[in-house]
Order: sequence, then structure tokens, then C-alpha cells
Amino acid sequence: MLKGKTALVTGSTSGIGLGIAKSLAAQGAKVVLNGFGDVEAAKAEFRGLGVDVGYHGADMSKPEQIADMMAYAARDMGGVDILVNNAGIQHVAAVEDFPPEKWDAIIAINLTSAFHTTRLAIPGMRQRRWGRVINVASTHGLVASAQKSAYVASKHGIVGFTKAVALETATSGVTVNAICPGWVLTPLVQKQVDARAAADGVDDAEAKRRLLAEKQPSLQFTTPEQLGGLAVFLCSPAADNIRGVAYNVDGGWAAQ
Repeated sequence: MLKGKTALVTGSTSGIGLGIAKSLAAQGAKVVLNGFGDVEAAKAEFRGLGVDVGYHGADMSKPEQIADMMAYAARDMGGVDILVNNAGIQHVAAVEDFPPEKWDAIIAINLTSAFHTTRLAIPGMRQRRWGRVINVASTHGLVASAQKSAYVASKHGIVGFTKAVALETATSGVTVNAICPGWVLTPLVQKQVDARAAADGVDDAEAKRRLLAEKQPSLQFTTPEQLGGLAVFLCSPAADNIRGVAYNVDGGWAAQ
């Protein structure tokens, strides 16, 4: 379905970003990876799919590096037809204890980077009369949790940004939407599971159950592959008139 298209996925050397990139590649899209993980291991995930896979190591807190990444995609990979803004970081602390430098970094990477990639991708998409911008927000873009002020602010910001740009592109062939995952068992979340297991003196399975029980009624983790499937749908003709939507994939979290 996506043969001839190029997808750029930020924060895609592991976890959610890698899962989405693989799903798009399975549909024939060329892929530009980005992130600070094991690049060769990430590229190995695409063997056998028969698509070109590029990489740019832009630090998503640096606008000049983002611009260089977008120029690389245009020059070497044929432009950006599908932009997935996935890069993100987290820090947990009460607002009065929140380090200002952590706040600035979270807003820069989780929110401002999406502005820079999108503003640079939209002109080419308009020219080609087709494009998809998919912003990976979070259930925390719809509801809040304590101790996560910067993350919640950044993800609410991404949802608002999605709606605004969707309106700006509403009469074009470009659509802009957001995906809002709940708990996804990424390496980062597994560290939280491990910490809970150690603190509570329980095994891995019970630590996972307790983590999920706090927020996610299904008691099931969402998988990167499921999020990739939704991204593929948003790139399909069936989604041509889906604009400015924030899809929560959270096992019922936001329904409570």
C-alpha cells in the first residue's frame, strides 16, 4: 500500500517508534530511522522487507539538527511523505521539585521537535498533494497523572498542535492525527516494572499486573505492533478524511 512513499519516524531505534517504522516498511514504505539506540540492531529488524532504510542521528532538542535530518530525508530518501513524531523523554517529580532543565528538555523533545519536523515536512506534502503526519502523544495527552507535569503538558500540547495543523491542511491531501497509547511494554516501561518488583517483593508478572491495575482496565499492555497497525490505517485511503483526531489505545484508561 505504501510502496513509493518514505516514512520518517523520530525516536525509532527501539520501542514504539521501531514498531511503527516496521509496520510502515511492511507495507512497502522506505524508512528513515532516528534515535540514540543501537542503530545496526534496529536496521536488522527490516531485513527481508525489501525496503530502503536510512538513519539520521539528529538530537531532537536541537532545531539545526532536525533541519539537517529533514534535508537528508529530502535529498537521499525522496522526501518525507509520512512523518511520525514519536521521540519523547520522561521525568517524574512533584512540580516544586521539578528541575527546570528537565522541564525544558521534555518540552523541547516531546513538543517543540514536532513543530520543527512538521513545518519542514508540510510544504513537500502539499506539493505532492499527499501526506500523513502522525503524532505519538499519550493517554497523558487526554488525562493527567500526578508527578508528571512536564510530560502531561507536552502531550496535551501535541494533541492541540495536531488539531491546529489538521485544520490548516483540511482542504489538502495531507492529514494530521495523533495516537495516544496507554501502557506499552517498551524497555523503558520494563525498567518501571523491575523497580516495582524489587520494591514490592513480587515477581515480574505480579509487578506488571499491579502497574496496569492502577490505570489500564484491560490489564493488558498495548503493543508496538498494534500502534503500527493503527499508523498503517491512518495512511490508508480509508483515513483520507480523518483529520485532527487523537486515538487513545489504552485499554480503557481514558474511559474511566
